[in-house]
Formats: sequence, structure tokens, C-alpha cells
Amino acid sequence: MPASTAKGDHSMVKILHYVVLGVIALGAVYYVWTKPPTINPMIDRRGADALAMVQTHRAVGYPTILQAMTEHVRSMKDRGLNARLGEWRVKQMDGDIYEVRIQLRDRGVNGQWFEREFIWHANLSLKRVNAASLPADGITPKLEETDQPPPAPTSPKPNILGPA
Repeated sequence: MPASTAKGDHSMVKILHYVVLGVIALGAVYYVWTKPPTINPMIDRRGADALAMVQTHRAVGYPTILQAMTEHVRSMKDRGLNARLGEWRVKQMDGDIYEVRIQLRDRGVNGQWFEREFIWHANLSLKRVNAASLPADGITPKLEETDQPPPAPTSPKPNILGPA
């Protein structure tokens, strides 16, 4: 084989490698650019507090929301159906209010995938967790009578019968 042909093949392979590396680099830049803004709870202490507040909040039928989510995935797998829990995401909304999200994908009996996004708002100053999506509302208990703010004072009713 002539030396010029081997050298040409070698340079073509080198160019191809650079093209592949360029495509990978552009893909990485595109991913970082389009990725939704979330807070890494390991870096942001208040984001970690909001995540912990949501995960340890009471759930309907379970001690915590985290246990309710993992138990649902486990029970689906026990029945031979796939279920996948996404990663927890935290985003600061306004001041002490953080939004915590997680996606749950269930595979139904007929093989169709269903995706639900559970969203909660954690208010760090009030130490409150509120469901902000319909799926989250289904597992988050309603405020109990003791958790509700006291009723607004009403004006005294006029005593039309005279003094008692």
C-alpha cells in the first residue's frame, strides 16, 4: 500500500474522530442549555430542607409521602407491572416557598405507560406543605381542624331581646 494512501486514511479517521467529539460536545451544551432550572438540594441548604419537609410530610394511608411513593412502585412490581419513580427536583419559587416535583411512570395492564407529575409547594417559614397538582392532592391529607387557622372573629350579634 502506498504511503500517501495510508496517510490519507489516517487523516480521514482523525477528522471523523473530531467530528464525533464535536457532536457530543454540542449535545452536552444543548442539554445544559435546555435543562430546566432546578436547585441541587445538596448545594442549597434551604432546598434540601424543602425536599426533606415534603418527603417526610404525612401521606394518605402511609406515614410519609416518600414511603407512599416507594410503596406504590413496590406494589406495582409485585403485581408484575412496571413502575418508575423519577428523581426529586426542587426549585425556589418565591422567598421561602419551594416547589418539589417527582414524576411517576406506571405501566398499565395493557402495556400503556401513564406518567403523573406530583408537585408540592413547601413554605419554609410557615412549615407547611401544600399539594400543587392533582396527583399530589390524592396522597396529601387535607388540613385537619387543628392545622387550620382560627376562624376570623365575627362581630357581635345585636341582642334584640334586651339584656339577658
